[in-house]
Amino acid sequence: LFGARSPKGQQLDDHYFGVLKQRVSDYMKELDEELWKLGILAKTKHNEVAPAQHELAPIFSTTNVATDHTQLTMEMMKKIAPKYHMACLLHEKPFAGVNGSGKHNNWSMSTDTGMNLLDPGATPAANAQFLLILAAIIKAVDENQDLLRISVASAANDHRLGANEAPPAIVSMFLGTELTEILDCIEKGEPYSQPDAVFTDLGVDLLPSFRMDNTDRNRTSPFAFTGNKFEFRACGSEQNVSDSNLVLDAAVAKSLKSFADALEDTPEDKFQDAALEYCKKVLTDHQRILFSGDGYSDEWPIEAEKRGLANNKTTADALPAFVSDKAIALFEETGVLTKAEAQCRYDCKLEKYNKLMNIEATTMIREARRTYRPVITAYATKVAKGLETIRAAGAEAAMQCEQNTLNKLCNGITAINDSIKALDAVHQKAEALDGQEQANVYAHEVVPAMDTLRASVDAMEEIVAADYWPVPTYDDILFYV
Repeated sequence: LFGARSPKGQQLDDHYFGVLKQRVSDYMKELDEELWKLGILAKTKHNEVAPAQHELAPIFSTTNVATDHTQLTMEMMKKIAPKYHMACLLHEKPFAGVNGSGKHNNWSMSTDTGMNLLDPGATPAANAQFLLILAAIIKAVDENQDLLRISVASAANDHRLGANEAPPAIVSMFLGTELTEILDCIEKGEPYSQPDAVFTDLGVDLLPSFRMDNTDRNRTSPFAFTGNKFEFRACGSEQNVSDSNLVLDAAVAKSLKSFADALEDTPEDKFQDAALEYCKKVLTDHQRILFSGDGYSDEWPIEAEKRGLANNKTTADALPAFVSDKAIALFEETGVLTKAEAQCRYDCKLEKYNKLMNIEATTMIREARRTYRPVITAYATKVAKGLETIRAAGAEAAMQCEQNTLNKLCNGITAINDSIKALDAVHQKAEALDGQEQANVYAHEVVPAMDTLRASVDAMEEIVAADYWPVPTYDDILFYV
C-alpha cells in the first residue's frame, strides 16, 4: 500500500544473473527434499529479475496432478520459509517498480499413448495434424479471450499485468517466426518454402553450435507457443491454475468438436486438402488474435481495439463475461459447469474481490492517519523548532534550506489530508453498494484515490529522517537476504 522506490532496484540485473545467496540455497534445498517426499519433482531453482525474487518449476504432468502439485508446492514454500528467517510472498505485486510474480502455465495436449499433438516435427508445414490442432487452438483462444482474462483475474494480479515481463490484460497469441509464416502462406493459399536453419555460434571451438529457437522470443505475449506447447503467462503467483486450465480445456474442446463436425465425413484421400482448406478459413476468421509485436507499447491497445479484442484492465471489468450467454453455452455444451455452477463461481470471485478491496482501502486510510501522518507531523515540528534556532543564529543559507524542507513537509501533510478525505469519500460510496456495482466503484474510483494517497505518503518518505520513519523501507526488505 505504501513504500517509496529504492534507489537501486533491478536496473543492473545483478540479482537475476547472480548466484543464489546461501540462505536461499539452503531453503530451496530443503524445499526440494520436502516436495520429493510428496512425489513432486521440482527442477528449476534460480534467481529471478527482482531483488529477493526466485523461481521454482515442478516437472510437467497431467493437468489434474500438476494442479495439485502446484497447490502443495505453494503450501510448502510458505511453511518452510520461516525456518530460514524469511517470509515467502506469493502476492502478485508486493513491490512497486520491480517485477511482480506469476506462474507460467505450460499447456499442451497428448494422445493416450503419449504423442504430443503440439509437436510440429521437423517440417511443420507438411504436418497436417499439427496445423489442424494449432488452428483449433487459435480459434478457441480468439473466441474465448474474455474468459481467459477472467481465469487470471484477481485484485493483486491487476497490479501486475502489463509491465515487467507480465503480459498485458489484452489476450493475444505469439507463434514465432516460422509458424507465423506458415500460417500466412496457408491463409493466402501460397506454398511455403522452409528457410535454412539458423545456428548460433558461441565463438568457442570446444562448444558446438546449436539451432536457434524462433519461439519464446516475445515476453510480452500472454499466450505464446514455445516449441511444443503453449505458455499462458498471465496466471498470478497466488492463483490456482485450475481456473485457467478449466477455461482453456473447455474452449479447445469445443473448437475441436467444430473441426470434427466439419471434417469427419471427409474421405481419407481428400482429408489433408480439406483440413488445410478448413484451416485457411479459420485463420482468416481469427487472424486478429495473432500478434508478434510489443504488448507494452502505447500503440497495441489502440490496434487491439481496432481488431475487436477485449481490454478488460481490471477484475471488475472482466468478471461479467463469466456469466454471459456465450460463456454459459460453452460450459454447458462441454459439460464443464452448469449455469448455476458458473454463477456461483462468478459470485465467489466478485465477493472476494470486493472484500479484499475493502480491506486494503480501510487499511490504507487507517495507516495514513495513525502511522504515517503523526510521524510526518512530528518531524515537521522538529524542523520548525530547528528553523527557529537557526534563524536566531542568523545563518541565512541554513535557514533557507530548512525553510524549503519545512514547506515540503507542510505541503505534503496537506496533500495527505486531502487524499485521505477523497479516499474516505469514495470508499464510503463503495461500501454503500454491493455486487458488481461495488466492484466497479472499487476498480475505477477507489483504486485511483488509493494511488493518489500513496504518492503523497511516499514523497514524504524521501524527506523524513530515517530514524523517524515508522516502517521498514523497500531498501530494508528487498536487500535483506
